[in-house]
Amino acid sequence: MARFVDHVTLHVTAGSGGHGCASIRREKFVPLGGPDGGNGGRGGDVVLVVDPGVHTLLDFHHRPHATAGNGKPGMGSFRNGANADDIELAVPEGTVVLDTDGEVLGDLTGLGTRFVAVRGGRGGLGNAALAGPSRKAPGFALLGEEGESRDLVLELRSMADVGLVGYPSAGKSSLVSALSAAKPKIADYPFTTLAPNLGVVSAGGSTFTVADVPGLIPGASSGKGLGLDFLRHIERCSVLVHVVDCATFEPDRDPVSDIRALEHELAAYTPALGTDLAARPRIVALNKIDVPDAADLAEMVRDDVAAFGWPVVEISTASHAGLDKLAYTMAAAVDDARAAAVPSAAPRVVLRPTAVDDTGFTVEPDPEEGFLVKGEKPERWVRQTDFANDEAVGYLADRLARLGVEEALAEAGARPGDMVTIGIHTFDWEPSTPAGVAAMRGNRGTDPRLEGAERVDRPSATDRRAARDERRRHQSDFELGITPWHEDYEDDPR
Repeated sequence: MARFVDHVTLHVTAGSGGHGCASIRREKFVPLGGPDGGNGGRGGDVVLVVDPGVHTLLDFHHRPHATAGNGKPGMGSFRNGANADDIELAVPEGTVVLDTDGEVLGDLTGLGTRFVAVRGGRGGLGNAALAGPSRKAPGFALLGEEGESRDLVLELRSMADVGLVGYPSAGKSSLVSALSAAKPKIADYPFTTLAPNLGVVSAGGSTFTVADVPGLIPGASSGKGLGLDFLRHIERCSVLVHVVDCATFEPDRDPVSDIRALEHELAAYTPALGTDLAARPRIVALNKIDVPDAADLAEMVRDDVAAFGWPVVEISTASHAGLDKLAYTMAAAVDDARAAAVPSAAPRVVLRPTAVDDTGFTVEPDPEEGFLVKGEKPERWVRQTDFANDEAVGYLADRLARLGVEEALAEAGARPGDMVTIGIHTFDWEPSTPAGVAAMRGNRGTDPRLEGAERVDRPSATDRRAARDERRRHQSDFELGITPWHEDYEDDPR
């Protein structure tokens, strides 16, 4: 027997990227072959795709784990690793993707709509791609990045135009069966309907879908009965129809109190999609008028029900009395809702360029000890570094220095030997750039050897030049130490 599942928890894991290859070409008669290690392949993504042939989340109930393949590692002779294939999971239209905290991540409506649940990791660069003027033959390669992994909650919200709400055994399933070709289960006991039933109805020139929601009772919005599990299926309905049982044998119930109790539950329910159920148009269907007592009760309460301001139709799913009128009333309400709906605009590509003063990372004091560097680039670089290779660690230090991490640490007040955390790794900071070394030595332009020495006032350059000219004005060549121009000049000319 087929089961209807509209709520599942899905555990998705993307593939990891392949490692880069560190290889040196060694071939006879080819001197200085150089590095020829290829890059690693990209890990596979996990993608949710809307499929019109899928109507339930049953497959994910039995197989809640989805894992994409890993990228292949690079090889020598400039051979790059193969990228892993993405995994596409077919979901029904109307599936809402939430995280474990209840935040809506995606609303999948429309044929072929795609949602990337987790992204695969990037492949590591081989030493051929890392070679440069200052590092002609790198003896290392970058590691592949791990793929994302998280838990997602999938909830199915039926794509119907009209939603039928009412107490158990009010005749909602019988109404769907009488209006459409759907054949839901019908029995004479409460909560016969355990899953929403959809039916297609045609009235005049309009065609719309009707959803039969399992019976609601007072307290359904707080988890009583089955209502809380299935109230989500009326979030997308543009019209709500109250199916009222006029032939109930319960003495404390009447059509007006039933409508008020259900409206209270609808108002207490908070839709996850942010829709407003109170603004939806309503129609009241007084059912089972084929029973004489029910027909009399419907006639008595008609004016009281009409006081709500909604159209009231007396029907019988057994004799099909009033069904045509109800179908045309629903069609008119659906047409008005479709005409008033705001047409969805075509998706636009929004480009958000990085600001010129955005360094791509931030330096924050660590609450425990040292400093914390946050940013996509530095964290990814740390994850892709093989810390067992000293040359790879030096390459990481050069990259962080070019990004400006050391300068930012110096400005933040970091001192040599402080603990610096990037991602999951913690380092002892040893500055190597001029700005970092300046932090070690102190402020630029100062000399610790002069600390405490008294400052001697020195004459200005103008004063020193004037004193020099004054000394030279009354001195002879002999006093100034200038050799005479003739050899016999030995005595003082004065």
